[in-house]
Amino acid sequence: MIPRHRGPRNLAVSTVAAGNEYTGIPQPPTTQPSAMAHCSAEKPSRDPNPIRVLLVIDMSLLRGALATLLSSENDIEVVAGMAAGDRVVPIAIRHQPDIAVLDVDQGGSDVLATAQALHERLPKCRVVVLAAAQRPGLVRRALDVPVAGAVDKDAQPRRLLTTIRQVAKGKRTIDPALAVAAIGVAGSPLTPRELTVLDLASGGASPTEIAQRLFLSRGTVCNYLSRIMTKLEARTRIDAIRIAAEAGWI
Repeated sequence: MIPRHRGPRNLAVSTVAAGNEYTGIPQPPTTQPSAMAHCSAEKPSRDPNPIRVLLVIDMSLLRGALATLLSSENDIEVVAGMAAGDRVVPIAIRHQPDIAVLDVDQGGSDVLATAQALHERLPKCRVVVLAAAQRPGLVRRALDVPVAGAVDKDAQPRRLLTTIRQVAKGKRTIDPALAVAAIGVAGSPLTPRELTVLDLASGGASPTEIAQRLFLSRGTVCNYLSRIMTKLEARTRIDAIRIAAEAGWI
């Protein structure tokens, strides 16, 4: 599984905390190579134009493990890493990554909203999501957002590396396990935005809180909730959440 990867031992790590962002990424050692090193096979030098990656993952341990994994590759540079939240887009605009890797399992609707915002505010930054096939409704919604790649969290680390490289070349790469999971979910009458609103409501968020997270007015959120109940023929908001959850949409 992805988080089990152990990076090379000869990487010097220096982490500088700045809120949820870290910019100190594993760097090549600065010491001079020994005579013994000259006798071994020479490693390829780092790419002068590496793929710049932003990690948006809530779990610090997983985020750090992936930073070590990606930074050990000669053609990939992790420019920043942070938990999901309002600061993701400003940080992305500052660092101008080629690819943003987002964990949708941890952040759910908030992360999907972030993916949409990145697509709109920074179109050159392509999004790769990490998801679990065991949550087909969330996978289906993630694929409805403009993502360029999707990787099953049960896949081997090499799958993530391959996906990042393929996406950097302009290709769209979806893990077969995730594609099958998404196909198995019955079509929803709700739009991606309506599903996001309902998912946040299912987590106990009030219309005001949903409005703040999605940068909408409270009235707009209430209109969304009203349309959702009409489409699902639900008597109440709780009934709408139950119908959507049983269908695997949220």
